[in-house]
Amino acid sequence: METWIPFSEPAHPAGMGLDPPSGGSYNVSTTIRRCVLKSRIVRIGNSQGIRIPKPLIEQTGLSGDVEIDVEDNCLVIRPAERPRSNWAEAFERMGSCGDDALIDGNRLTPTQWEKDEWEW
Repeated sequence: METWIPFSEPAHPAGMGLDPPSGGSYNVSTTIRRCVLKSRIVRIGNSQGIRIPKPLIEQTGLSGDVEIDVEDNCLVIRPAERPRSNWAEAFERMGSCGDDALIDGNRLTPTQWEKDEWEW
């Protein structure tokens, strides 16, 4: 992958010996290392599965529960989202917008059972 970055100020620490060319731009080439490993589909009870090689687990940081999805005819494995993980932030936003009032407001009246039987 090549990226052309317009030169305005040095994007490197001083003293690295990197000077921009006279044209005012320089070329940055980067390579992305990919690890492609083969695995075999194996029978696991009445299902089938694959063993994920350790280098791929280490590279992705996967552990614990995962979600498996199909996208463009490929299996995609990602960490499982925790249920209600963003609720605290959502409630804070609701409160800051004044959207956290009871829908019934003060129209709630206790039932006779609540008046007679309920203990606080």
